[in-house]
Amino acid sequence: MEPAIKKNLREPIVVVLGHVDAGKTSLLDKLRGTAVQAKEAGGITQHIGASLFPSDVLIEISRELLERFKIKVEIPGILFIDTPGHEAFANLRYRGGSAADIAIVVIDITKGVEPQTIESINILKEKKVPFLVALNKIDLIAGWRSHPELTFDKNLSMQDKATQKLLDERIYTVVGQLSNLGFESDAFYRVTNFMRQVSLVPVSAVTGEGIPELLTVLLGLVQNFMKGKLSFKEGPGYGIIIEVKEEEGMGTVLNIILINGILSVNDRVVTGTNTGAKSTKIKGIYLPKPLDEMRDPRDKFKFVKTVAASAGVSVMVSDPDDIVAGAPIYVVTNDEEEKRYSKMIEEELKSLTIKTDQVGIILKVDTLGSLEALSYLLKNANIPIRYAEIGPVTKKDVLEAQLVMQNNKYLGVILAFNQKSLVENPPVKIFFGNVMYNLIQDYLNYVKEEKEKDLRLKTEKLTYPAKFQVLKGYVFRRSNPAIFGIRVIAGILKPKVRVMNSKGEEVGSIEQIQVQGESVQKLEKGEEAAISMKNVTVGRQIKEDEILYTLPSAEEAKVLKDTNLPEEDLQVLKEIIEIRRKVEYLYGY
Repeated sequence: MEPAIKKNLREPIVVVLGHVDAGKTSLLDKLRGTAVQAKEAGGITQHIGASLFPSDVLIEISRELLERFKIKVEIPGILFIDTPGHEAFANLRYRGGSAADIAIVVIDITKGVEPQTIESINILKEKKVPFLVALNKIDLIAGWRSHPELTFDKNLSMQDKATQKLLDERIYTVVGQLSNLGFESDAFYRVTNFMRQVSLVPVSAVTGEGIPELLTVLLGLVQNFMKGKLSFKEGPGYGIIIEVKEEEGMGTVLNIILINGILSVNDRVVTGTNTGAKSTKIKGIYLPKPLDEMRDPRDKFKFVKTVAASAGVSVMVSDPDDIVAGAPIYVVTNDEEEKRYSKMIEEELKSLTIKTDQVGIILKVDTLGSLEALSYLLKNANIPIRYAEIGPVTKKDVLEAQLVMQNNKYLGVILAFNQKSLVENPPVKIFFGNVMYNLIQDYLNYVKEEKEKDLRLKTEKLTYPAKFQVLKGYVFRRSNPAIFGIRVIAGILKPKVRVMNSKGEEVGSIEQIQVQGESVQKLEKGEEAAISMKNVTVGRQIKEDEILYTLPSAEEAKVLKDTNLPEEDLQVLKEIIEIRRKVEYLYGY
């Protein structure tokens, strides 16, 4: 029997979020690097999909600040989630909330709040996850002189006044942007109420400046406001499966973040599958070996019999088939508990399932967290979903997308997040990506380009609206055919189109357009050319200096009205419709 594990508090689980290129990965790397340098404290412990910073490492990094503010470190450490795609971790649900206890939102101080920052903050807001902000890249502020060996306040005092002012301006830009999102915030050294205000900590993932302050603020927040949530429960463990993968020499393993309690070999656990809940047994628990103990790349794990929260571990189970990443996992000690947790898991899976008959995109993802996060983001972008599932792109998905294409070509597509396709040369468009924001943006850009292409094809067959003027003194032939110079005022002018005057009367049609003796197929705003018109005499039906218009048919005018024309061309169309209605009352209706 394993000895009892003595601890009052568990490690808070921290997730790092932010816009692409804001420096999330660099900041995590710098945090780890700083911790590794604190050799006297023993360094960090690498977990599966996470890095555990023990309390003595935190004390070593932030000693000067902790002593100055008389902060006693009470938590056993901090568990930073650093698995690829860690953005989705904040969205992994545990009993209606988030699996993360607190988040660090990384913002590029030179750019401020960006679209993906807003999405991250909205997810945290919805899940009620507290957060602080790392204002990264202070080393890029004009005139900034780096002093990573100093605390931030001393460092700031050594900057010149212009640089200090520039930093303040950047901080207040973010303060304003967060205010628009419903959050009161300020630089951590000006915060008066840490419960109500979001702390902004200026940092550099390059130089390490601000890292001690970031950890100190994080420590203060979790110890002052989250102790109840961090109370360690010495009993059956529960957590979240972050990944299901094949490991060489081991077979299928489940990578788990243990949120609370204890997990042991031979424990019976309940978790989720694509179709519901299932019970299985823990056969093995593994932690990564420290780098200096790895004799062989294939020999990278050490076996443990028991692990206590908070922790990131790999486990082998007796029946891993169909278990999905993102599902909760509970240790159960009797049939009644198994029944109760199975029901909870099935209800949660049902709430996440999207399966409709509506015309919409098909979404394939890697985890339940990704499914929920992407569904939320697609809904916010007004992109309908036909169905969303975990797993690779299959023939069934392609057939469904083809069905949708028959009704709406722009929605007959598949979005695959952290997934591959099992179909070669599919007849539908598949978007692949591992950054949610970019995946959605790629799709929206595609739709925009396709609509513009379709508009060009559509308008090429229609009489495009144009307004042009007969140039005085440039009449080359008065009739049979009349040839004279014109200048396009707005719109696009093409040959073989009907022409009307400012009274709404049809005066003929353009036969040819020539520029310096060469025939051209279109003229745009500001361009001049000679045009030829049959059955027209200059001086009678057409006058020099006169303003003329193209004349789409009534049906064409109606179609053009509903087409996304450029604003100036749309104004010309409105002018044409208004003038033509003088002689054709229902024109364009």
